[in-house]
Amino acid sequence: MSEPIPPLIPWPDGDERAAVGFDGRTLLRITRMAFVYRWRMAVAIGATVLAGVAQILIPLLIGASVDRIHAVLQAGLTDTRRGESDLVVIAAGLFLVAAFRGTVTMLQSYQGEVVGHKMANELRLAYYARLQSLSFTYHDTAHTGELMTRGILDIEGTRMWVHTGILRLFLLVVLLGGGALILARIDGPLTWVALAFVPFVAIGASLTRLKLRSLWYQLQRELGILTRIMEENLGALRLVRAYAAEAFELARFDHVSARARAITHRRIAFFVGSTTGMTLAFFLSMGLVLWIGGERVIEGRLTVGELATFLTFMAILQQPVRQISWMVNSIARASTCGARLFEILDMEPAIADAPSAVDIPDPGDGILRFENVSFGYETEGRKVPLLKNVSLEVGPGEVLGIVGPPGSGKSTLAHLISRFYDPDAGRVTLCGVDLRDLKLAALRRAVASVQQDAYLFTAPLDSNIAYAEPWFDDDALRSAAQTAQLHDHIRTLPRGYRTLVGERGVSLSGGQRQRLAIARAVLPESRVRVLDDAMAAVDAGTEQAILKALAQTAAQPATVIIAHRLSTLRGADQIVFLLDGEVAEHGTHDELLALDGRYAALYRLQTMATA
Repeated sequence: MSEPIPPLIPWPDGDERAAVGFDGRTLLRITRMAFVYRWRMAVAIGATVLAGVAQILIPLLIGASVDRIHAVLQAGLTDTRRGESDLVVIAAGLFLVAAFRGTVTMLQSYQGEVVGHKMANELRLAYYARLQSLSFTYHDTAHTGELMTRGILDIEGTRMWVHTGILRLFLLVVLLGGGALILARIDGPLTWVALAFVPFVAIGASLTRLKLRSLWYQLQRELGILTRIMEENLGALRLVRAYAAEAFELARFDHVSARARAITHRRIAFFVGSTTGMTLAFFLSMGLVLWIGGERVIEGRLTVGELATFLTFMAILQQPVRQISWMVNSIARASTCGARLFEILDMEPAIADAPSAVDIPDPGDGILRFENVSFGYETEGRKVPLLKNVSLEVGPGEVLGIVGPPGSGKSTLAHLISRFYDPDAGRVTLCGVDLRDLKLAALRRAVASVQQDAYLFTAPLDSNIAYAEPWFDDDALRSAAQTAQLHDHIRTLPRGYRTLVGERGVSLSGGQRQRLAIARAVLPESRVRVLDDAMAAVDAGTEQAILKALAQTAAQPATVIIAHRLSTLRGADQIVFLLDGEVAEHGTHDELLALDGRYAALYRLQTMATA
């Protein structure tokens, strides 16, 4: 019976059959990336070939020295002086060949590593850029930990293909092909015996390759889950400590770690078994060569030096034979890692610039409109309707308030304004132009948005405030902080605006984080300002001071305020009450109270609660 899975541990999904089989297209694509660096690859391959040739020459020199010693012995030690000089020449040649081989091997390793790391850098940048451009429809379902695993481990597995795959393949071809030709000239039948282990190695490698690739695929996914659990746990460290859940979190981590360890053990078992089988075939071949070759020496059909050449060449082949299994592992790893990377790199963002996209008209009327907008989120392969035929309008200097119960579509409206999603029906326009016809960069520069979760970077306060306007002016920065009612607090800090904010703003209170996010939205000049429940953690007095300061800023964009606390919306030019994705009520604060509908009921409820 299988071990029960602790709660909150995600199980890998997807079709593992994708990990089975030889993914030649992925390997070809990685290889093409390597050959972008043509001269480096040419040098690396040339050095590999030369290293293989030098390695083949070593058995020939050893065989020649053995024959020379044997000749001296047969001459009865009468020509020892000449024999010694011949051996000195052969030894010098052997030393030079070995030194040359070491030099070209160093050159091959250096160039191979350089190309691999250049590829890794290229893939890393492309991967990060693709994640930045992919739409929220993808990020809504993708997990950060899994994406981080692909961006670290999979890139590492892909870049190693240059050295452990391409260059090793050239070395094996030179050693096996060149060596076979030289040995065949000495004794053709014995060459077949000497190389008899090669088919067994190839068959064994082919049989284990599919399993190795499947296991590597499974391991990568388990490591992705481990990263995911760790990332979530560290992000929720205060929550874990608050509920004394350390033991539970350790159990979660240990459970998935055990799954990863079990897969690793299976991979090692297959890898060792494959290597052991190939090594056994190698030594059986060597034993046969020693037996058959020894008989040929006795018969006088082969010299002792030629037999030594065969045995030395086979000894040199022992390591490359082992490397065949490593190469099989490299093929499996590169295929899997490359496929996982290219899956992301080949994705096309659902939200992108249209071919005819234009900048926002300047000056333009600055009006933001929703025209019969309908939208739904993708859930389990089907659309779940949320917004239904919503029509709204807000102009420069005006404030549109949006209120409604949870799940009514308030934040979705904010997401559509920034074009994180496109409506399923209807359109959203700015200055009379459909947002889908505007350049994304221009649109998002024109929309200053404060999200519900005020995310802060581990950086000084001024850098966090000026995130949307890096080339800030000190006066403008202070003005933005004053508008957000944060300047007085910053002045009390030891380093003022240069005070470092902890990870995710952990060193600030919830209200301070929200005020900093408001200052960030105030600093750049924008056409539209969206405050999505941006003052939920701010006390009522500070909230009114912020709203008053916002109304007095020099730039007066169209402002959309989403709030649950109706006191935030009292001064709005118009208020919309959303219910089940539809506009249930629309008017000013006084008009909606006079209507005595849902807004009025909610207002009375909140007023009674604060009385």
